[in-house]
Amino acid sequence: MTFEHSDIYWNAPLDGSEPVPLWFQIAKRLRAAIDAGEFGPGDVLPSEAQLNDLFGVSRATSRAALNELEGDGLIVRRPGKGSIVVRKQIDQPAQELSGFSEDMRRRGLTPSYRTLETGHFPANAEVAESLEIKPGTLTFRSRRLLLANDKPIGLAVSWIAPPLLRSVVPPTTEALATASLYTWLKNNCGITIGRAHQFIEAASATGAIAEELRVGEGQPILIARRTSYSIDGKPAEYVILNFRADRYRFEIEVTR
Repeated sequence: MTFEHSDIYWNAPLDGSEPVPLWFQIAKRLRAAIDAGEFGPGDVLPSEAQLNDLFGVSRATSRAALNELEGDGLIVRRPGKGSIVVRKQIDQPAQELSGFSEDMRRRGLTPSYRTLETGHFPANAEVAESLEIKPGTLTFRSRRLLLANDKPIGLAVSWIAPPLLRSVVPPTTEALATASLYTWLKNNCGITIGRAHQFIEAASATGAIAEELRVGEGQPILIARRTSYSIDGKPAEYVILNFRADRYRFEIEVTR
């Protein structure tokens, strides 16, 4: 290994005089190595046995260090495969309203879209209630894969309120593949999104969603159901966002 952090190699002997537990020192070393790119996404960290031999510690100590990294979302532990480094999760403030493109660019990532489906479909009860229309009303719907640096991170199923498209041609597949829907609404309908109401829940990936997000059946995902309103208070879009839980998480700041 060649990683160096603060003039100390990550695998250098531990300092027994430090007033912190050995497992914490090991976790700190490995975390720094991951942050610096010594171990990248998909790489396997040294096993418990290897850490035992390397640092002269007990199996309980090395296990505690790896458990700490797993708890921080830096690795996943797979039986028979070891401790695998995962991609860093993207934090999205849950109280902040922004389009996917804007959010990714702000984090130094390149956003892109892959349009999977567009067309008019009857609104079910959930969509109808959110957009304040009658159930069964034909409503424009799109399904788009959301990518960050060409890697799938989410799936967006969006419905546009029918009144907005009465005198406007719905967005084409090409338009949806190159720009944010918020941007399209502003440029083509004169609609600026002012606020949104959102529910966030956990679920397991199944069927087409698992395949499109490139996760295994039953893997955890995050689902956000959001109704966006124009600045005059009228519903403009209802969207169900399915995010890979290993690459995306919502951040909430609470005050008292």
